[in-house]
Amino acid sequence: MRTIPRRIVTAERGGKSYIQQDTIVTNVSEHYPNLVISDIWQTSQMPAHFTEENPVENSAIPQVIKNGTYFRYVQIPPDKQLGIEAPADQPHPLMHQTASLDYIIILSGEIYLITDTEETLLQAGDIVIQRGTNHAWSNRSDQMCFQLAILIDAQ
Repeated sequence: MRTIPRRIVTAERGGKSYIQQDTIVTNVSEHYPNLVISDIWQTSQMPAHFTEENPVENSAIPQVIKNGTYFRYVQIPPDKQLGIEAPADQPHPLMHQTASLDYIIILSGEIYLITDTEETLLQAGDIVIQRGTNHAWSNRSDQMCFQLAILIDAQ
């Protein structure tokens, strides 16, 4: 199952709000089979401008613009579908680090958040505040995990 998000963007004209865009997102990529990443929106400064949209180029590890934000939708299949194995005495093969403050919301399914020293099982409704640390995601279930991530430039 592959789910591509719909993006609705509002704007204002003549003092009245309206729906400027209502489209299925076309900025979607698969870095592994069924691992779908869609980078929905980004801003380039704080405070953000309402009139600007910065094109987002999908990447496995997002590059947040200095003083910007990044909004990402992720569908993570079970590890066995990705062909990933993580021996207990080695780092997870998808371990990575971003230079951002990330707010991650688990929408459905379940997934393990792995750090250098421990791991925890996350389920729908759980929220992770990822503060630029080394981490990986491991879906050990038989179902997809869907998450949203808002990444903010950080020092």
